[in-house]
Amino acid sequence: MSDEQERKDKRQEAMEWVGKAYQLHMKGEVQKAIGLYTKSIEICPTAEAYTFRGWARSFEKDYAAAIEDCHRAIDLDPEFGNPYNDIGAYYVEQSEPDEAIPWLHMALKAKRYESYCFPHFNLGRVFEAKGQLDKALEHFRHALEENPRYALAAKGVERVKGKLAARNPETIR
Repeated sequence: MSDEQERKDKRQEAMEWVGKAYQLHMKGEVQKAIGLYTKSIEICPTAEAYTFRGWARSFEKDYAAAIEDCHRAIDLDPEFGNPYNDIGAYYVEQSEPDEAIPWLHMALKAKRYESYCFPHFNLGRVFEAKGQLDKALEHFRHALEENPRYALAAKGVERVKGKLAARNPETIR
């Protein structure tokens, strides 16, 4: 077997473990999921395994470890958008919106990312928290454009529109 084929096989095996871990993660078995993400990393480190392990760690409020995993993911694949968004989201959760902004913008520029609605949604959260309601509304709307069924973004639009209307009733958009 060639070295190239061996690398492909290791990566495939590692990604199978990521899939198993994700299933446990979605069932709420976070510790078991972290163990399987770690097993995947031991077989073949991937940006996906590090990002998803970080996400699992965030469920336990271990944001420092989650952010560290995301940095490792970025080192492995700088084009993968998920870890940038996740770092931004973890800063938002820690009430550090200014730290979140550059990471969320990097997520929006990432070439390999399927869910641009999330960094827009998180930027909406950031700007809403900072009282910059026009910017918040813009990002919540962008999130909805990316994913029209994203209920949290729809709620964000309505919530911010309500706040804007309370500030200036003539400018309901």
